[in-house]
Amino acid sequence: MKKNDFFELQVTSTTLKGYGVAHIDGYAVFVKSACKGDAVSAKIIKVTKNYAVAIIDTVLQSSADRTADDCPVFGKCGSCTFRHISYEAECALKEAHVNDAFSHIGGLDLKISAFHGFSPCGYRNKAVYPVSPSKDGGIISGFYAEKSHRIVEHAFCAISNVDFAKIRTDTVGFAEKNGISAYDEAESAGVLRAIYLRSAKDGSIVITLIVNGSFFGSEEAEKRFCGFITSKYPQICSILVNINKKKTNAVLGEKWRVLYGDGYLYDELCGKKFRISPASFYQVNRGGAEILYGIAKKYASLSSGETLLDLYCGAGTVGICIAESDTKLFGVEIVQSAVEDAKYNASENGVDAEFFCIDAQKSLDDGRLKSISPDVITIDPPRKGCGIESVRKIASFGAKRIVYVSCDPATLARDLAEFEKCGYKAVCAEAVDMFPRTGHVETVVKLIRQ
Repeated sequence: MKKNDFFELQVTSTTLKGYGVAHIDGYAVFVKSACKGDAVSAKIIKVTKNYAVAIIDTVLQSSADRTADDCPVFGKCGSCTFRHISYEAECALKEAHVNDAFSHIGGLDLKISAFHGFSPCGYRNKAVYPVSPSKDGGIISGFYAEKSHRIVEHAFCAISNVDFAKIRTDTVGFAEKNGISAYDEAESAGVLRAIYLRSAKDGSIVITLIVNGSFFGSEEAEKRFCGFITSKYPQICSILVNINKKKTNAVLGEKWRVLYGDGYLYDELCGKKFRISPASFYQVNRGGAEILYGIAKKYASLSSGETLLDLYCGAGTVGICIAESDTKLFGVEIVQSAVEDAKYNASENGVDAEFFCIDAQKSLDDGRLKSISPDVITIDPPRKGCGIESVRKIASFGAKRIVYVSCDPATLARDLAEFEKCGYKAVCAEAVDMFPRTGHVETVVKLIRQ
């Protein structure tokens, strides 16, 4: 087998990255945008010792799971993974993937008891649109292609807030008319790096202009922009500038300026009110988050007067949503603005809480936490999970129950296996499709001390 060869392939499974898997004499071939049950003629584009990658030339026989592609940039944009299969098939695939991780990675006798799907349209309350110079000297904006920093332009994104693409387009138009250049990553020159948008349940929107410099053009241009964009979109409640002058792939810089409003997004979640700073973590699917936190509350089963320790707490959303009226809540978060949000949010919702600005992994050795005896611990780490050392330290608190919220089934299964060695058994789990049409899924697990 070599590059540019053509083969007729029978696809026998689908990966969470949206590739169909076929075999030729036991040799794996991953076919982009194919799915289980497809018969395809495919062109080989990459050959390695252990596998090959191919693209579809012709679909010879369609799988029962295949659906019509409803996005003009699907396969080019790196955002969605599953626009070529039915949503029912996507949910079944994700459920099987979580269970497979439990058994094969964690060696656990555990299966999710329920899989909660969610509407795959318009659920994202956050979008970051990178920009770059166009060949004709203008500005292009969209999402990055898969595994690249090449921008794929698009007029509309089916999974995002319906107003986001319109605001993005008008912001780019303003920049072009006012001579505000796009950031050229190769040359490290130009002003506007990206447009960052967030929305709330009531429709309000916060826009952040990420710039390579001190201003979005100039102070005068910033004033004109605020007047222009808010007159066209009165739902915009705040406008900020984020300054990022570094040669880096990191989206956000450390300095912020508020141009309009107070700089915060205000939202409602599980009947509680939250203030969110632009640098604070907040779930991108608000409705899905309510399902997720409802499961976490059920698993936490807090009794009267119990103490809750919330690690990786962000703006305090998990702990505050599951706390009872007499719960004592302690939270740990590394982002200072998120800690300030958490303090504000706890006060607004009448929750007795203390929050510490510490790296969650390092906090387990911090003297302030060693005096805490939590009855329940909640953990919602980044995709890399907790890791073996942190698991051991979390277990050393001796909590009765641990509620683990995870966005990566593989690192979750690894950590659950380590918790079991430390005397905590995973007894039940549910999954929530927080990210429909992508390869990601959220899982909540309840562990009890043996």
